[in-house]
Formats: sequence, structure tokens, C-alpha cells
Amino acid sequence: MLKEINTIRWLKHLFLGIVIGLTGAIVHLSPAGLWMEEKFGLYWLFHLRGTVAAPDNVVVVAIDQPSASRFNLPMTPQLWPRELHAQLIEQLIQAGASIIVFDLIFDTPSAIAAYDQKLALSMKTAGNIVLVERLVYEDSALSTDANEKNYNRMVKEGPIPLLPLIADAVQAHAPFPLPKKERVNHYWVFKTDAGDMPTIPTVVLQIFALPLYEDFIRLLRTVNPAYAAQLPNNKNMADIEDLIFTLRDLFLNDPDLAHRLKTELNRDANLNSIQRNTLHALLNAYSGNDTRYLNFYGPPRSIQTIPYHQVLYPDENKIAGQSRAMNFQDKVIFVGFSAATQPEQDIVRDDYHTVFSNPDGLYISGVEIAATAFANLLENKPIRTFPLMGSVGILFVLGLGLGIVFMLLSNQSAVVASIALVLLYAGSVYYFFKELSVWLPLINPVFLQLPLAFFGAITLKYDEEKLESQQLKKAFGYFLPDRVVNDIVRNSGTMALNNQLVYGACLATDAEAYTALAEKMEPQQLGQLMNSYYAVLFEPVKQHNGTVSDVVGDAMLAIWAKTSASSDLRKDACLACLDIAAAIERFNHTPNQPHLPTRMGLHFGEMLLGNIGALHHFEYRAVGDIVNTTSRIQGVNKYLGTRLLVSGQVITGLDEFLIRPLGDFLLTGKSTPVNLFELIAHKQSASQMQLWLCETFSCALKAYQDQQWTEACDGLYKILDMIPDDGPSKFFLNLCKKNESVPPVDSWNSIIRIETK
Repeated sequence: MLKEINTIRWLKHLFLGIVIGLTGAIVHLSPAGLWMEEKFGLYWLFHLRGTVAAPDNVVVVAIDQPSASRFNLPMTPQLWPRELHAQLIEQLIQAGASIIVFDLIFDTPSAIAAYDQKLALSMKTAGNIVLVERLVYEDSALSTDANEKNYNRMVKEGPIPLLPLIADAVQAHAPFPLPKKERVNHYWVFKTDAGDMPTIPTVVLQIFALPLYEDFIRLLRTVNPAYAAQLPNNKNMADIEDLIFTLRDLFLNDPDLAHRLKTELNRDANLNSIQRNTLHALLNAYSGNDTRYLNFYGPPRSIQTIPYHQVLYPDENKIAGQSRAMNFQDKVIFVGFSAATQPEQDIVRDDYHTVFSNPDGLYISGVEIAATAFANLLENKPIRTFPLMGSVGILFVLGLGLGIVFMLLSNQSAVVASIALVLLYAGSVYYFFKELSVWLPLINPVFLQLPLAFFGAITLKYDEEKLESQQLKKAFGYFLPDRVVNDIVRNSGTMALNNQLVYGACLATDAEAYTALAEKMEPQQLGQLMNSYYAVLFEPVKQHNGTVSDVVGDAMLAIWAKTSASSDLRKDACLACLDIAAAIERFNHTPNQPHLPTRMGLHFGEMLLGNIGALHHFEYRAVGDIVNTTSRIQGVNKYLGTRLLVSGQVITGLDEFLIRPLGDFLLTGKSTPVNLFELIAHKQSASQMQLWLCETFSCALKAYQDQQWTEACDGLYKILDMIPDDGPSKFFLNLCKKNESVPPVDSWNSIIRIETK
């Protein structure tokens, strides 16, 4: 039995672990799981990691309030004269900038055409300018039937054309759309909805890697000569956009191409570590997911940000005793609006809420996000999500482990162990994020699976303890009263000496001729007979709210107890006695079974109820004079030839029962007489004969007590004529005859003395 219970317990906790693991896995696969991890998990991981240094070869030149004030211009970048941007380009090229990216839109002519021409000339001369273009939704309707006007509508994103003069002067142009969400966490490397168009970070990286173009072709020729033949031989022949689209198709059509190129790249001895890292970054850009998570370096302006006017007029940077050296050599420069304060931001809304948005409301600008995306690609350090099925597996195993922890340990130890397990996991998540930029689920295990494991295990253990208590009650209930069993269960097996003085009715029973029967029967047969016999006795006691206190041989002691002298418990005791008498009558009419006529005595009074004993042995007992008196009352049945005797204390005030008064008896070893009655039936079910018997006997008893022996004998003879075996009538008839033949002395009273038990 114990083995089965332990097996069930194991299975329940194993099932709990499986449920926790599956819940974590399912939630992680759902949109809600991604939302939780992005909103809360990513946020806390970034803040736990803190600010990290951005690469020093990426710089933001900011259009901001100080620059607008210096030039006496409005904050809105579209209102700045393009001649100013031309000067900026010339200044940056002279300073050795590698690539200049303008996060400004040049899709309409300016008020002064000469400024457009000057800007275009500066861009053409620089040869390394990349422009951001805007995307809009485009609709196209295609007729499918020449006779009927049925159309298929295709909706996609397309770029707004740049000013032709400008578009022809730049090296490349591309969009940089960002998700329209509450918080920006990712960007697109290629925009599928816009014809798989590369975005600004991808284009800039490809341009940045052009000095290594011949090395790339050499590696590609080694891996697949046919692919290399599809590309121009050198960078001067390459159109950036065509090159990117061609490479994109190669990597999409051959998913293993990037792996083979990386293997060959690692073997190549002609490249230094910087060159090798740049080519790795390029391969990752083409072969990875279209969507990448941004690895922010910190709050706004974590990437080196220099105000526009300081770049254009570096001599003005010198302040008494201080000078700020600006180095643009071989750097990628991103030019765009970037507010330094929240009021600036409110004037020009080109900002996005991110994990590092400042508490004062200052968000990171679009140009800084573009620079961050490019820097992530260049460093090969985007935030990479752990493989989906790997995360699902980890969550399942973690949930299973939490279930097992709660199974093996106590609640308190399990809570500590499970928290330690989750903290260990959270520490691993932090390490992977900080050192490897790998993002594992955090919120799901800590705030879903751990509480689920805790409350699930508590519920299971509560059910287990409840089941154990029920089994304990059931097991001990065969041997002990419910009150004792409840104490044992409540005190986890420790016996509490909570004895209590109560009012109680006490019932004692005894089977006639049991000793002689026990001598004749085999022990096994006797045991079976007594089990059946006690089942007949116990059921009415239990049904009428009594407690079997003791069983010895053929004798039973049952009690009904309350803290007040309530008539209800006396009534319950009387009803139980009548039911026992009826049940014994049926039992004794069972064919092929020995008869066990039973005598009962019922008394009421104060008694001490509780666990009586010492050392390691206790028994539930009623202690007090009431117990001894009840046993003596039961013994009187032998003299009177009755089956059920009750004391006056029991029957007082209970008018619903038919009783026969028997007078006062001084029991063996007692100094105070007890008024006894024979409990015959419930008045509602009493027969006419029973009613006549009680009335006639009462008159005869009154005559006996008044020493009217002849009148008493006449009444008793009437009863015996009708009921020849009536025991009390025989008993009192003998007394009357004796007193009539030998008159008692003057001190005589009607109290009957019982000399033996």
C-alpha cells in the first residue's frame, strides 16, 4: 500500500513537472510569450548589463539645438540650406571619413537650386555618400479578365524617389524603416514587404567591406566558381544595389553557402583579424534572419555624438585651456537629427522609445538607431535569440526540474532550492546576454514557471496530506474514536493529553453465555462471529452520534459526550439502545448461527473524557463513577430478566419513550441508590400490550413500595398471566411473597440491594 502511495506521489509530481514544462514551452511559442520577453525580459537584461562601449569607428553628427542656434536656423532639418550639408561633406572628407550616411530626406528641390547643385557636386566628389529614403505603401491592380473588371490588388512598400540630381550623385540609397510598436527592439536587414530591399545598415556594411571585395571573390571562387562568375571582377565595376541583390539571391538559394565561406575564410592566411571579422560580418548579414534585434549600447548618445556646428567649425571648439580633438579618419559618419534634451525632441519628432529611453522622456533618435544597427552588424554583436526549439527544450527541462525539486524536498526546502535553481538559470541567462549577446527566456521561468511550480506543489502536497489524513482516519477509525483520530492527525501522531470534564451518557453491553460459547468454538469461528456481532452493535452507536470507547471480549462501552447537559445526547443514546436491541433480535434469528442475547445498561452524568495512559501507551477512555455505575446497571439485567435498563438521570425529561419504572437499587460497592427504568420502545411505536404492561406494573410497584403486598401480588399475577416470562414481575413477586410471609421491620424501605456484580 505504501509503495502504491509513493508511486502515485511520484507520478503526480512528475505530471506537475511536465505541466510546468509544457506551460512554459507553450507560452514561449505564443505571441504573449514573445511580448512578455520583449517588454520585460529584454528590458531587464539590458539594464542589468548596463552601458557598453560603442565601436569608435561609428560617429553620429547631430543636428541639434546648439547647432541650430549657431547657424541661426530653425530646428527642423528640412529647412536647413543644402549648401550647409555640402560644406559638412567637404569637411568630413577632408578629415578622412570612410562613409557618410545622411538620415535626411532629399526628395524635393530646395528653394535655391544652386544649393542642390552644390550638394550634388559635393556628394559626387566624395563618392561615399549614402542617403536614407522613405518607404510608402504602393497599390497595383492587375486585370484578370478582359471582359469583366475583376482585379487582384497587391499592396507592398516602395521607396519615395529621391531628387534625381541627388540620387545620381550618391553611392547608394536605402530605407531604414522601424517597427511601429510601443518600443523599438529590432530592425530589418532586408525588407521583405518592399521587394526584399536592403536597408541602410546592410548597404553601409557592404560599402564598408568593398576594400575586401577581391578577397571575397577569391573565397567565393574557391567555394563555388559558378557563383563567382556571376559577380563583377572588381569593386569598381560593381553597382552597390545590383551587387547586394545578386548576393542576396545566392545566399537565399544556397543556405549552406555562408557556412562554406566561413570555413574557407577561417583557413585563409592572407587576411588579418580585422579583415576577417569584416568579412564574417558581411556573411552574417546575408545569411541571417531578415529581422535583427538591436544591441543598444546605452541611453541616448551612447554612440559618439558630435554637434553639427562643431564639425563644420572645429576651431570654435577650443575653450579656455580645453580643446576637443575630433578624429574622423576611416570612420562611418551618420548625419541626422539627434536631440540632447527633451524640449528639443518635442520640436522635431524623430525619436523612438527603446529599452534605454531616459526617465526624463528623452528617446533615442532615428539616426542613432541606424548607427547602432550598423555597428551591431560590423561587430557581429546583434542580440541573437536562442534557437526556438532550444529555448522550448530548456523551459520544459526547467519546469520538469522544478516539479522534481518540490517532490524530493519539503515545502520550505523546495522553495529555497527552486529559487536557487531559477536564480542559477537567471544568472546563466545574464551571462549569455552580457558576454555572448545571446537572449534566453527570462520572464517565463521566473514569473510564470516558478510560481506555477510553487503553488502547484503546495496544492499537490495539500491533497497528499489530506489523502494521508483520510487514510489515517480510516485506518485508526477501526480501532479508535473519531475524536482521538482527529487529535492524532492534527498533532501529527503526538498524543495530546487534552482530557476534558464533560456531561455524557455511557452505555455498557454484555452478551449472555459468551464464556461457554467461547469454550466450544474454534478461535477463527469465534472471531468471525464476534466481528458480525460487533458490526450490529457499532452501527447504531455511530448512526446516533455515539463513540465506541472500549471493547473487551463480548462487552462494549459506548459514550455520548457534550460540554453541556443537553437532552439531545441522552435522546441519541436511548435511540441507539433501542436500535441495538432490534438489531440483536434480528441477528439472533440468523439461521445456523449461535444466539448472543445482549444485556444493556445506560447511565448519564459527569465524566472525564480523554486520553488516559502513560509513557508510550494511551487509550481513549471515559473516567469517573458513571462508568462503574453503568457497568453495575447492566449487571442488574441478570436479576430482573431484562435486556435494557436505564437510570433516572438518562430518562428525565424524555417523554417520547415508553419506560417501565423499576424502583431504586443500591448497586454493588455503591453507597447511593440509582433509580432504574426498563427502556421498552418509542411511544409512537409502542403496542397496546406494552402500554398495558407499563401501566399495570407501575401500580404493582407502587403497592410494593407502600408495603401493600397482597395488592402488589395481584397486579404482578395479572401480568404473568398475560406474559408468563416477564422478568421484573417474577422478581418483585418473589419479594412480595417473602415480605408477606416474613413482614419487614419498621426501618424497611423499598431500596433493593444488589450484592453481586
